[in-house]
Amino acid sequence: MLEIKNVSKSYTLNQRLHGKQALQSVDLSIGPGEIVGLFGENGAGKTTLMKCILGFLRYDGEILLDGAPITCNNIERLSFATSEHSFFPNLTAEAHRQFYKEHFPRFIDKRFYGLMEFFELPLHKLLHSFSTGQKNQFEVILALCQGADYILMDEPFAGNDVFNREDFYKVLLGILEPNETVILSTHLIEEVSNFISRAVLIRQGQIVGDVLACDLDESGISLMDYIKQTYHYSADRVSRALNDITGGEG
Repeated sequence: MLEIKNVSKSYTLNQRLHGKQALQSVDLSIGPGEIVGLFGENGAGKTTLMKCILGFLRYDGEILLDGAPITCNNIERLSFATSEHSFFPNLTAEAHRQFYKEHFPRFIDKRFYGLMEFFELPLHKLLHSFSTGQKNQFEVILALCQGADYILMDEPFAGNDVFNREDFYKVLLGILEPNETVILSTHLIEEVSNFISRAVLIRQGQIVGDVLACDLDESGISLMDYIKQTYHYSADRVSRALNDITGGEG
């Protein structure tokens, strides 16, 4: 169980200005086997929350993994895929596999080679020669093959075409073990609506929605409609903006 208890995070802009409150008293528990979609506007706090979980940022509050703080003793149970690219650009994919296998004893060779073949990625080319989309694919592969129990993904599919993304969701559902948990932050809401088991909504650093996909199905509400309702989305905002800009002309 991943437990986030009363977690807050602020960024200091400078000595004269007040800091930006990125997270405000976030409480969230995520159990094994869940596929959680983390949704929110730009700047809502999604990436900050993930980086706090991983220990990349200091924060107030408590984050526990099966009741224990996340330290060097259990950090290998977490993996992270991000479009920021955290691999070694001057190593090949195969060299990365060997490096990861040395540092993560639970590394899954069979999954690695299967996903490399699925994405049609070369094993013996240097990573800096990969396209942006290929780099993002490889980042996801490393996160999925590390052997982690909790796999965090922050906008991992940037630069990938819709067919690759759609096929990948199907493959991912087929390879995940029952105890593996995925926390996926993305703006591609409609694409992942049939993939996730739970949706968590964050806005201005606070959790404003948390719902199981099966409950949405039973109520007949789509994920997009649930998000719009929770965010009090105004259906006429476009027409009002155009009216303000054009003065009602045309």
